Amino acid sequence: MEFSLDLTPDLIAVFLTLFVLEIVLGVDNVIFISILASKLPVEQQAKARNLGLTLAMLIRVMLVFFAGWIITLKDDVVVWFGMGFSVKDFILIAGGLFLVYKAVTEIHHKLEGAEEEHGAVGPKTITFASVLTQILLLDIVFSLDSVITAVGMVEQVWVMVVAMVIAMGVMLVFAGPISDFVDRHPTIKVLALSFLILIGVMLVAEGLGQHINKGYIYFAMAFGVAMEFINMKLRGSSHVATATAGKP
Repeated sequence: MEFSLDLTPDLIAVFLTLFVLEIVLGVDNVIFISILASKLPVEQQAKARNLGLTLAMLIRVMLVFFAGWIITLKDDVVVWFGMGFSVKDFILIAGGLFLVYKAVTEIHHKLEGAEEEHGAVGPKTITFASVLTQILLLDIVFSLDSVITAVGMVEQVWVMVVAMVIAMGVMLVFAGPISDFVDRHPTIKVLALSFLILIGVMLVAEGLGQHINKGYIYFAMAFGVAMEFINMKLRGSSHVATATAGKP
């Protein structure tokens, strides 16, 4: 790993690419953190989001400085049924399964109306510490994947650190609006949870040695969001037309 400061056009291009990549990967984190934080009392939600994202940034920066050790996590430690598994694989599988479980559980609560109507999940069962613990666990999974990707792109430590810090700063600014928007639109929340299931399955597949091009995943997510925005626009136009038709 290098600490030298030598700006070149190639290095700037790599920095911008890494910054955009961190933003894209950070969106997953923001969605998950926002959904978990929404379980808390309103006055604690912003604190949980900001603290969760700050911890994510600190974890990523810390892992960058241990990049040499991080690389060794890709080495196989056991072989089962002719397939080798590394520490990274186990982390990805565990994180992916946890993400799928949480997303499916949230969708179930939304469909059953457990949170809003029946009170199956009451505020007393959710604590700030439990939410923060869950955020921290997923931060580790997302950070590990992010750092390994970054290390493969650039050797200069400062480039990775600066890109991660700036990207996380952008996420901190937009975390509140994203969370509010998701909470105001139930269909967007279900769509976001579906994306988390998709990402969880992708993490499990990667842990099992099946590489999935992330470009396909994020294209599907972007397409789904675009279609939902069109549906929201159409529903809004339909409501306006109905209200206008009802006037004498």
